[in-house]
Formats: sequence, C-alpha cells, structure tokens
Amino acid sequence: MGKIVFIGCLLFLGFLGSAQEIEEGVPWNENFRLTWDDFKGKVPPAAVPAATTASGISYSYSANLLHHEVKLDFEVTAHFYPNESWYRPTLCNDNTLAHEQLHFDISELFARKMRGRLKRTSFSDDVKAEVRKIYKDILKELQDFQDQYDWETNFSRNREKQLEWNQKITEALEAVQ
Repeated sequence: MGKIVFIGCLLFLGFLGSAQEIEEGVPWNENFRLTWDDFKGKVPPAAVPAATTASGISYSYSANLLHHEVKLDFEVTAHFYPNESWYRPTLCNDNTLAHEQLHFDISELFARKMRGRLKRTSFSDDVKAEVRKIYKDILKELQDFQDQYDWETNFSRNREKQLEWNQKITEALEAVQ
C-alpha cells in the first residue's frame, strides 16, 4: 500500500510530520465490526483470494525542543480502506468475515505498538528520520505478522488455528493499550 508523507517545519527545531493514506479510511474502534457491505472494492481480474482487507496505520506528530529535550506529540491510527477491500460473495461466509476482521484488529495492535515505541523513545533533533524509521519498522513487522496469520490459518480454512489466533489477538489488544 503506498503512503504519501507530508513533512514541514513549524518553528526553530519544531517539526510537523504525518503519513496519510490517499483514501480516507475508517478508523479502528473496538465497537465497530466489519460487514460485507464495508468491502466496496472491485475484485481484481487475476485475484486468487476469497477476500482482501486493506488496512494500515497512519500517523501525525509535532515535536518541540523544551529544556534541551525533544517533546513529541503524536497520533497513530489504524484504518480500514473500504474502496481497496473486496470479497467474492460465492466464496465467503461468516468465518471468512471474522478472518478479515482480525486483519483489521492486527493493524490496531501494531498501531498500539507504534504508540508505545514513540512514547519510550528519546528523540534527537533528527526526529523526522527517527519517527520515519519507527514507522517503517512497524510496517515491516505488521506485514510479516499478517503473512504469518494467513499462513498459519490457511486464510481462515484451518478453523482450529483461526480460533487460536482470535484468542491471541484479543489477549494482545487487551495487554497493549
């Protein structure tokens, strides 16, 4: 998924940066559950999967130098992108939808991990590069985790593994606030 990054300088050693998706996404919310009506994208002609969930992480931040320390204010959000998400009605069922929901939940888990890293990091005056590196690292970890999820659950077909992953992600979301 391509990212557009906007970065600008506010004041002396004050920075403003953000990574925003091209399409407006639906922010993750624990009370929001995907339905098939949320999948508005067209099935690509050569696509093999039964469904695809487009989800990701965006961030924005501002940084200021206070008493020789860089103070970072930030927002990190997981999003679902309806126009990039699609499904094949003849191949999908409630189990498939639950599998796709967990992809979105995993994006939220990694948004929380990024928030944690940003909170724990002491930034230098090269905050732009440091935040960008954290974001890039999180995206790599997220992609690897999503791939592992699909592989272990065989794209929702291994029901036993799917149930294990459901529990694993529920517990991880509770543990990483």
